[in-house]
Amino acid sequence: MSVLELDNIHSYYGNIHALMGISLTVEKGEIVALIGANGAGKTTTLRSISGLLHPRKGHVLLEGKDISHLPPHTVHRAGLGLVPEGRGIFPGLTVLENLEMGAYIIDDKAEIEKGIQNAFSLFPRLKERAQQMGGTLSGGEQQMLATARGLMSNPTILLMDEPSMGLAPVLVDQIFEIIKELNKRGTTILLVEQNALMALSIANRGYVLQTGNIVLTDTGANLKANDMVRKAYLGM
Repeated sequence: MSVLELDNIHSYYGNIHALMGISLTVEKGEIVALIGANGAGKTTTLRSISGLLHPRKGHVLLEGKDISHLPPHTVHRAGLGLVPEGRGIFPGLTVLENLEMGAYIIDDKAEIEKGIQNAFSLFPRLKERAQQMGGTLSGGEQQMLATARGLMSNPTILLMDEPSMGLAPVLVDQIFEIIKELNKRGTTILLVEQNALMALSIANRGYVLQTGNIVLTDTGANLKANDMVRKAYLGM
């Protein structure tokens, strides 16, 4: 059984048919990349998974359970974590408070503290800035905080939406190393990323999305070598 399965998802914004029968799977322990141009439907796919947008047709299954029409907080409790596009941290809260907000569904204080220490182990910079307001962090540090916050609930799968957006190249490399380390530690990841080359370099498998349709799927390595992908998304 897949950790996550989308079966013939059709999602709309009003009368605009944004997703036209999306089907994909993510298996336990994988990094799966979803690539495509702006407006292809990548973020809409994540919104349809996380409960922010309910598909009109099709099913979203999390570990076999249909979550297609559940509200976002219920989807979150079911085991889905989200690192949103634009980071979405709480700028008026400290780093530590942001992390605690990520653990709001956990009642065990010892478990919350364990999550915080794991976050500080993975992101030592955040430990240095534990009492600093989130809004005063650099872009790279805010992305680290958004990722760490997404992990605080011990999700079954982590959705990451454009984690490299707006970052300097050296920070992009760092963020992708962190994603690889998260996966190495056992986190299953569905990665939406404009930087297709970097995404496919670390992904086990990938899907190519065009105007609301999946047009190609293969291993990350094979997609990197695919002529269409190279011309359209890798600038080669």
